[in-house]
Amino acid sequence: MASPLAMTDIRYFQQLAQRAEAGLFDSIFLADTLAVWDDVERAARTWLEPLTVLGALAVSTQRIGLIATASTTYSEPFNLARQFASLDHMSGGRAGWNIVTTWSVPAAKNFGGEGQQSHDDRYTRAEEYLRVAKDLWDSWADDVLVDDRDSGQYAHADRILPIDHKGDYYQVAGPLNIPRGPQGRPVLVQAGSSTTGRRFAARHAEAVFTAHMEKATAQAFYKDLKALVVEEGRAADQALILPGLSPVIAGTEEEAQRIAQELNDLADPEIGRKRLSGRFGGHDFSHLPLDTPLTPGDFPDPSTVQAARSRTEVIVGLVRREGLTLRQLLSKLAGARGHFVFAGTPEQLADLIEDWFTDGASDGFNLMPPILPAMLDAFVDEVVPILQRRGLFRTEYEGETLRDHFGLTRPESRFWPDQRAAE
Repeated sequence: MASPLAMTDIRYFQQLAQRAEAGLFDSIFLADTLAVWDDVERAARTWLEPLTVLGALAVSTQRIGLIATASTTYSEPFNLARQFASLDHMSGGRAGWNIVTTWSVPAAKNFGGEGQQSHDDRYTRAEEYLRVAKDLWDSWADDVLVDDRDSGQYAHADRILPIDHKGDYYQVAGPLNIPRGPQGRPVLVQAGSSTTGRRFAARHAEAVFTAHMEKATAQAFYKDLKALVVEEGRAADQALILPGLSPVIAGTEEEAQRIAQELNDLADPEIGRKRLSGRFGGHDFSHLPLDTPLTPGDFPDPSTVQAARSRTEVIVGLVRREGLTLRQLLSKLAGARGHFVFAGTPEQLADLIEDWFTDGASDGFNLMPPILPAMLDAFVDEVVPILQRRGLFRTEYEGETLRDHFGLTRPESRFWPDQRAAE
């Protein structure tokens, strides 16, 4: 059963977050969109701004990590660094930032532009954006606060530095006007799987949200990205790879397949066609019949797409392997948007998770239940205990912060030695 609450009702998010926390999840992850899409008549989106939502969840949960999507394309680094530092303080060190470079044309028009920025330009801007944000988080030493009520001294002013950044896109004096957060910096999450996106992830990401519709491609991505992380001078275990997983869970495989088919049958193919067009930067697919097998030639070359390039590669690869009709493709993409879709029993799902985890395909998963809260409840009640019995999942939270949950080190400040990280 789906929640009866509106997606503008904060209780919808609070109840889901509390349920995930009861299941001992590492984190919750909120996506975002910066425009009203042309499928609004039939498609519900996450309407509330995600950082605002996580502020409410910080005070209605205790241990679960809080990850929000925010764009480097249409936001200023000072404001964003301040917001995430605030969230990290409010939550006791549970904040994470999913870094995105926004490709949508409707979003561009909401921020004074007429068209989307090129793929390479977005990532060039994002590189400078990350340098500024990291420096702002590092601009206060960890031991800066005195808060001596008797003497009246609040802080060591000489332990706060301006960053004086002057770059191609940003000029930011700094310092940030809030002390360094409990985690030093929020956990940095990224979802790009294109060549440029992988290099960006190898330099910056501490968790990578990726889309794979089969284990073999997930293994290849895992091996490649871990090698790139090491090439960038980082430890391989400091960049977790978390494929999306959308499970339909039932007592029998037949019942799970029936529910999955029922969900697929609810998808409107014309809405799917519009979404597919958006993925390919507005390419016109209106001439394609729904029930004729597709070929890669029916799609633009993913290397030429300036929108979500990594997802277009997944889609074209799927068509190449399976020879789907457009109707079948849209059905597969409707719920999980190109992520791995599963339908079966709790034991079968636990087997899949163990197989991918132990065979070099993932460090974990970003769970995307197709029905909320029903499939989240099924996972917590029926799958988590199996994983716990197999020694694959925690039986209690051992740490306080999102970095603790992920097994990530606390980053040293570029300006100040971080004594807590060295201890």
